[in-house]
Amino acid sequence: MGTENPNRPNYPLRPAATPFAAQQSTTPFLPSGPVAGSEASAFRPAPPASSQFPTPPFPTGALVGSEPPAFRPPPSSRSNDLVRPPPSYGSPTSGFQRFPTPPLTSTGQVPPPRTSLAGQAVVPPPTRPSPGPVSLLSQPQPPSVPMGTPPQSIKTGQSNPNVPLPADQHFSTSRPNTQPSSPPMGPSYATPRGTFQPAFPGYTNTQPNSVAQAPPTQPASFPLQHGGYAPPSATPFVAQQRGFVPGPPTSTPSGLYSGNQVQQHGMAPPIATSQTLAEDFSSLSLGSVPGSFDAGLDAAALPRPLDGDVEPKSFAEMYPMNCSSRFLRLTTSGIPNSQSLASRWHLPLGAVVCPLGEAPAGEEVPVINFATTGIIRCRSSKRVFAHMDATGRRVDLDQRPELTKGSVEFIAPAEYMVRPPMPPLYFFLIDVSISAVQSGMLEVMAQTIKSCLDSLPGSTRTQIGFITYDSTIHFYNMKSSLTQPQMMVVSDLDDIFVPLPDDLLVNLSESRNVVEAFLDSLPSMFQENMNVESAFGPALKAAFMVMSQLGGKLLIFQNTLPSLGVGRLRLRGDDIRVYGTDKEHMLRVPEDPFYKQMAADFTKYQIAVNVYAFSDKYTDIASLGTLAKYTGGQVYYYPSFQSSIHKDKLRHELARDLTRETAWEAVMRIRCGKGVRFTSYHGNFMLRSTDLLALPAVDCDKAYAAQLSLEETLLTTQTVYFQVALLYTSSSGERRIRVHTAAAPVVADLGEMYRLADTGAIISLFSRLAIEKTLSSKLEDARNGVQLRIVKALREYRNLYAVQHRLSGRMIYPESLKFLPLYGLALCKSTPLRGGYADAQPDERCAAAHLTNSQISPQAEELDNIRKSLPLTAQSLDTRGLYILDDGFRFVIWFGRSISPDIMRNLLGEEFVTDYSKVSLSQRDNEMSRKLMKLLDRFRESDPSYFQLCHLVRQGEQPREGFFLLTNLVEDQIGGANGYADWMMLLFRQIQQNA
Repeated sequence: MGTENPNRPNYPLRPAATPFAAQQSTTPFLPSGPVAGSEASAFRPAPPASSQFPTPPFPTGALVGSEPPAFRPPPSSRSNDLVRPPPSYGSPTSGFQRFPTPPLTSTGQVPPPRTSLAGQAVVPPPTRPSPGPVSLLSQPQPPSVPMGTPPQSIKTGQSNPNVPLPADQHFSTSRPNTQPSSPPMGPSYATPRGTFQPAFPGYTNTQPNSVAQAPPTQPASFPLQHGGYAPPSATPFVAQQRGFVPGPPTSTPSGLYSGNQVQQHGMAPPIATSQTLAEDFSSLSLGSVPGSFDAGLDAAALPRPLDGDVEPKSFAEMYPMNCSSRFLRLTTSGIPNSQSLASRWHLPLGAVVCPLGEAPAGEEVPVINFATTGIIRCRSSKRVFAHMDATGRRVDLDQRPELTKGSVEFIAPAEYMVRPPMPPLYFFLIDVSISAVQSGMLEVMAQTIKSCLDSLPGSTRTQIGFITYDSTIHFYNMKSSLTQPQMMVVSDLDDIFVPLPDDLLVNLSESRNVVEAFLDSLPSMFQENMNVESAFGPALKAAFMVMSQLGGKLLIFQNTLPSLGVGRLRLRGDDIRVYGTDKEHMLRVPEDPFYKQMAADFTKYQIAVNVYAFSDKYTDIASLGTLAKYTGGQVYYYPSFQSSIHKDKLRHELARDLTRETAWEAVMRIRCGKGVRFTSYHGNFMLRSTDLLALPAVDCDKAYAAQLSLEETLLTTQTVYFQVALLYTSSSGERRIRVHTAAAPVVADLGEMYRLADTGAIISLFSRLAIEKTLSSKLEDARNGVQLRIVKALREYRNLYAVQHRLSGRMIYPESLKFLPLYGLALCKSTPLRGGYADAQPDERCAAAHLTNSQISPQAEELDNIRKSLPLTAQSLDTRGLYILDDGFRFVIWFGRSISPDIMRNLLGEEFVTDYSKVSLSQRDNEMSRKLMKLLDRFRESDPSYFQLCHLVRQGEQPREGFFLLTNLVEDQIGGANGYADWMMLLFRQIQQNA
């Protein structure tokens, strides 16, 4: 069970009697040089001592070939402790790896030759039957009994897969190291696993109706050519390079047969079983023996990204001049050459784009200025041209970074401007109702804004303004000549107007003193406010009137459900009767079209909206989030905000929102080569035309996804090019074009598409598609859609190898997608998709939908050995331990029930006996506390997009433990949802259907 390991062969059980077993010998037959491939085994079988043939010559170099051969017998049996592999084989590896097919998989068969570096063929040792299972106890073995030369009358052209082709016929496959296919399971042996296991330990299993036959003798020597295999025969056969010549029929001793050793009465065993094709895929053994209690799956062998999910490097190696994967990632770097091939892919085919992503360390995107000449383009095709030398090489190649770099930035001339570049503008729309004051939000927000004034982009060009609201709307005159801001109140919510046309938006450097005075007085200004109403809709219209002349970024701080004026919302609640019906999705879509219409107006006038929601009650994030969705903005959600607990999170995220470099009044287009086009786009933006994305503001944390399709039935090019072009205004006032370019090969093989797949890009696009489906369908339909596409993809991949390989009882998948099932399970258990009624509040679901793309596979870390990541299951937790779980948005620190009181006192002080929900983690004057805080800071620095708050959980403390920790253990069964092992078994059963 579990992943098959090339470093540790597994042996079938010793039969009850072994009538024909060769005398063991200590003479090795392996080459003295290093063995290519996985770790070379220390165990070296020997030819029988009674053989009349000398030991064949051995090369001293490493083995070569497209994939080095390695010995991998069938999965191990768990019968008893006396039968086990020799201890010199080394410890088994954990996790999923890519293993080649064993050249020797059944007893009594000749292994294929190996080739040295010089091309010499290594003659296989004399043939003898396997002595059965290997025991640690040394026993004398009787000599082998000769059977004579094998018959040579093998009929050609047979369809029977158990009989190989003769010497003059060769297999034509796409891989040079392929070998004849394995025989199918016969009716006399129908176990679903590769190794039969005994029902009770201590008893050996015997295969009924087995036939004992004498082993064959080793005939005279025969000629070989490089890489060929010729059978021992009286008639000399010559094997061509990479050809296959069948060997004589061989037999196995009486007793248990493995899944690769199937025979019927009166028939020689299939001789093609030792000549299986090299497996270039990863596999997992599944299925249990009938009548046993074994679940058939080793949970420890399931693939997990415990060492981190590394992006594929093969794509970058093929095209080193491509832009960094931080800017553009394709779901597969192999573009299908036909529509029929694309239809067999089943996974999303597209790209994930982060146009302003942070460049890799030590690299910068070069800025190019063509000055007065402007960007030179061909008017007909709009492609850049230049002079060439006699060899067809551009004469200015070495002086032009745009010709050698995958990412460049051009200074755009005046023709790319419809108006003068806008200044960076920040406008704050602040709820000052009683809940905002009492929670402390108002004070934390004002202090954070004041601390960031010196770091706002734009220097002396930056503009700023404020509006506050409760049941009325408050404007503020911040003219530079004033010492204190002047408040103007508008109470007519049905007819909103701007009381002062000027000085509501001011230059920050000129009015700095007035702005600081306003921020200092803001918390005390509304300290006695008892107003519970919210005129959010009218305040939103007022902000639009002020900002429409310039555009900019609007930051909304909302604490209560809008209750007055246009855009007021009702308390829809979470009706249990709606779940599971066709009306379920209505809980996740905007109730009032007012907000979508306002979002369209904001986008038209280059205004991006970020929403900060703080209420502990229903605030209808589904409606308010529309403002961010269509303006390229973002939603920040702080349920039940209390400044004593959440102030650090708000400070960090608001400061990053204000100070990170931003691209203003931007548009983006993704171009691709002939025959391919992007058909749909996903993310927060407004689609201005069929392929032009309107983005009033973009920053390094924003990403977008797109799906592509083939326009032509068959692509005739060998390479497809992709280009992302972002036209924007920098904070310094320059109009720029950032361009990312990448090339990808066109492939005709579905297996190559899988090999070049990018799991991170696939799951990112998957999550967006699933979230969008919840807006028109039930949650269950969205989860089933994810599961179905994974099943179809893995089934299609299985069909590629079902003919050539023995796949019974094995789930196979490409190495590039080994984490896809786990990520799919985590996505189905994420906050936007999980469960139904009462599994997550509507606001929580909608807020998480904006963030779920980065919430894929949280990992638990052990404090004492932080380099060791642990599976997300309760079995990883020790009652005596202290663990950290990081899901990207929060830290959960779990204290075991039996943890030492000294540890808790060092970390929490004397408060460790109190309610953990009221305890805040801070650095104390001891080494353990400093180590923990330093560790948390290191985690936060790895992804500064969000600030992870610490939530302390004691083992057994419910419902706190269940809410913060247990729901994040995606490998366990939670709320009726499958655990990881059950999920894999479910996928495996569905993959086998109609496979």
